[in-house]
Amino acid sequence: MARIAVIGAGTGAMAAAARLAVAGHRVTVYERTETYGGGVRRLVRDGFGFDTGPGLLHLPAVYRDLFVKTGKEPLERCVELTQVDPASRHVFADGTAVSLPNASRAGTVSALDDALGPGAGERWAAFLNRARDAWDRSRRPLLEEPLPADVGPFSRDPYPAPRTGLLRRSARTLAEVGRRELGDGRLAALLEGYALAYGLDPAAAPPSAAVLPYMEQTFGTWYVRGGMRALADAVYERCLARRVAFVFGAEVTGVVEEDGRAAGVELADGRVVDADHVVAGAPVPALYRDHVVAWERQDAWPRFQTGVATGRVTVCLALRGAREEGAAHRTVVHSADPAGERAALAGGGPPCGRPTVVVLRPDDAGLRPDGDHEAVTVTATVPAGDPGAPGDPWGAEGAAEAFADRMVEAAAAAVPGLRERLLWREVRTPVHTEEETGSRRVPGPALAGGGGAYLPAANAAPLPGLYFAGGWSHPGGGLAHAGMSGALVAGLVVEGADFRGSR
Repeated sequence: MARIAVIGAGTGAMAAAARLAVAGHRVTVYERTETYGGGVRRLVRDGFGFDTGPGLLHLPAVYRDLFVKTGKEPLERCVELTQVDPASRHVFADGTAVSLPNASRAGTVSALDDALGPGAGERWAAFLNRARDAWDRSRRPLLEEPLPADVGPFSRDPYPAPRTGLLRRSARTLAEVGRRELGDGRLAALLEGYALAYGLDPAAAPPSAAVLPYMEQTFGTWYVRGGMRALADAVYERCLARRVAFVFGAEVTGVVEEDGRAAGVELADGRVVDADHVVAGAPVPALYRDHVVAWERQDAWPRFQTGVATGRVTVCLALRGAREEGAAHRTVVHSADPAGERAALAGGGPPCGRPTVVVLRPDDAGLRPDGDHEAVTVTATVPAGDPGAPGDPWGAEGAAEAFADRMVEAAAAAVPGLRERLLWREVRTPVHTEEETGSRRVPGPALAGGGGAYLPAANAAPLPGLYFAGGWSHPGGGLAHAGMSGALVAGLVVEGADFRGSR
């Protein structure tokens, strides 16, 4: 039985902790804040409840596997999962709207033809077929296996160019895929919206980001009754049931190194905790920035996604009046100036204009005081900013509230009578994200292509005995991806370097 110290109580780190405890190890989690879940948080006020992190779940099979492998009680006995149908409603700049069904290719084609004109659905279906090819080529190595020492093959993009016409030259970015292959600005906006939802700049993201809409439209979109925080609650309870110990308010300030391997952690109060293995669930960039790990060979440190760091602004809206019957759970209101939105992301400066927003309106009695009220969250992807820097978009007084005004203006296209119904709102910026997770940035999923710039840290660190779990490590950010990282770390600890991934 090995002693394992886990840094941080994010979802991916807890997934690793539960699996390692079941394997017979003694696991202790050290969390600098007073709660678990990382970025999976909930705001509660006046009887209203809001998810301030992820609001929907994709690939629930990841957590079904976690609960099967860590106990007799399956996931569905611990949380109530419901499919979101329609999966999403989209409102475009010209006022056109379309609702896309959950995990129905034929239904999506029909809906797009009806809303955008004949042929729109066929073009989107042809794009998804190419996205499926990219998914088939990259799924196992990028989701189910540890990153190999040689990541060179991942620098090549798996998304194939169309085989006919003038488009045989491969696109260089996801935005270029939309412009060249979809033939309609609204379809291009639809595609770019998926990238933005994962914190990616469509003008920089590689074409392989096409796997994101393919994944959602193929495997479905799910909601956890009570909000996504209920999933974090369930994972935490599973850890406790497997005798994982948690120490809250315990900030890790260093990783102990002895004889060339990780041998424990140092805490802010001066204590040193011995361990046979250390699993770091904290943001990897922060780990290096704070010199928690000071290896001599800095060229061996894991890579991080390049480009401008993106974060999220979330506006929590408490509304009077009941949610109207048939309201969509998720509505994406697309920006009227996508080029300006991309320029703001690329430049890292203050967001300008009305952004693309995701409006979540769950029909969940547990998130509202009564049937005469509604809790709505509105999110937008933004530059994360640099704390203390002159150009920090969230450092100027009133900047967050002014941007929230524009977000609410956009959300009015998804919520009838929004302005008249508003009781109060709370605005959360990347500054709040940093307080809760240690980083303003929201990490994106691992992607092939882009010269390897979209590969996160490998799960096994260059320092033996140290492992990385959670959104900052392979296979990247998002609830499903974080859960996969926990499985990979557990496999590496239990089986060693011979571990080749889940089966």
